[in-house]
Amino acid sequence: LHVRRARHGTAQLLRGAARARVLIITTDLLTKQTEWPNSIRDLADPKWKGKCAMARPLFGTTASHAAVLFATWGTDSAKKFFEQVADNAEIESGNKQVARKVAQGRYLFGITDTDDAIIEVERGEPVKIVFPDQGTDQMGTLLIPNTLCIIKNGPNTEHACILVDFLLQAEIEERLANGASAQIPLNTRSQLKSRVEPESEFKIMQVDFEAAANVWDSTAEFLANLFP
Repeated sequence: LHVRRARHGTAQLLRGAARARVLIITTDLLTKQTEWPNSIRDLADPKWKGKCAMARPLFGTTASHAAVLFATWGTDSAKKFFEQVADNAEIESGNKQVARKVAQGRYLFGITDTDDAIIEVERGEPVKIVFPDQGTDQMGTLLIPNTLCIIKNGPNTEHACILVDFLLQAEIEERLANGASAQIPLNTRSQLKSRVEPESEFKIMQVDFEAAANVWDSTAEFLANLFP
């Protein structure tokens, strides 16, 4: 949970179970691991033109990912990247559609969320999940926490805080990890590893979510024109 919590006049930012933004690869068509894409920047590589896919970045985690990139890379670099993606990748209505069509062999790879990718893996489809940008000179994989908000000065703040404390328990995150969506625990007290995670530790992208929120509107306006 990615929580802004108010109690006794204070605010605290907390994080918990998350999904990762990953690449899903069809191993029927990309048989050699050395040939696999390993970065979100591969979506803009002409080598993969028409052979990769992304959800329309106007809503959901794809929109959140876009806002994070605008905040992290800066407006000019992010605009250039998405212009290249628009010219290079096929655009689907959602992350589930991306994962499904990669599993069907319609694309060589795509970017999706771990909860959609693990469904295809556990169906026995010929796909693999790649946590992108793991190189020493790369930025790491984006994790997007679940979000819960307590309304400031709401009528039931104390009860809301009790609910937040319950949901932030390590046990709850572990139940989410064991569930169908295989979410990734972020609670430091949790000893459980989600089955969607790679065997070795992976590099996590460092994100300023406040900065991403600040550029949300301008990012959405630009992308709405680019991906009508």
